[in-house]
Amino acid sequence: MNTNNIQKVNYQKILDKITDKIEKECAEGENRPALFLHACCAPCSSYVLEYLTKYFKITIFYYNPNITPEIEYTKRVKELQRFIHEAGYEEDVTFVEGDYDPQVFFDMARGMEDLPERGLRCYHCYALRMEEAAKKAAEMGADYFSTTLSISPHKNAQWINEIGEKLADKYGVKHLPSDFKKKGGYLRSIALSEEYHLYRQDYCGCVFSRRDSEVPKQTNSVIKIAPTPTRMLNNI
Repeated sequence: MNTNNIQKVNYQKILDKITDKIEKECAEGENRPALFLHACCAPCSSYVLEYLTKYFKITIFYYNPNITPEIEYTKRVKELQRFIHEAGYEEDVTFVEGDYDPQVFFDMARGMEDLPERGLRCYHCYALRMEEAAKKAAEMGADYFSTTLSISPHKNAQWINEIGEKLADKYGVKHLPSDFKKKGGYLRSIALSEEYHLYRQDYCGCVFSRRDSEVPKQTNSVIKIAPTPTRMLNNI
């Protein structure tokens, strides 16, 4: 599907309807549904956990083979664990760490090393991590799966949700739609990062994003966002 020719979906409104329904069901005595939530880092997770813990019993899944070097990966893992502990989420949130094998990411990125950030390589990276989350969510019997990725203004929420919908069909677990940057979510994540003194990295995680972050930005430069890669959507 080419998203250039259709109106963008307001995923926040869809999420609002879902959480309103859950809130009513919980008020009537039902248990909170289980959410298997892929997390990219502590700062992005901060607001998402604050927002969703009232509606869901959350398992937060740290699976990010894109992050290098390993010392950076470990730093981000520990920072997320620290935030969960210090913010008092340990009763409501279970932390699960996925396998860390950067070669999985490099195999996926082969042939796309020179593409700019926010392009096709990033799309495949979203899909790589979200597919592992969907697979694990199905194995654990979760009601929903989702990711914190959409909180970033640098991440394409349309792509993230389209991937999620495809994976929901593939693995038989509902995808929780999101655009967490909406309703002041991104700004709230910054405030929470300051409150808990969270490490805020200056690159997404992969060696290519680190490379691009070190290149001086050109004045008036424009980053073009590619349309949804139809072939990739069809292959999920």
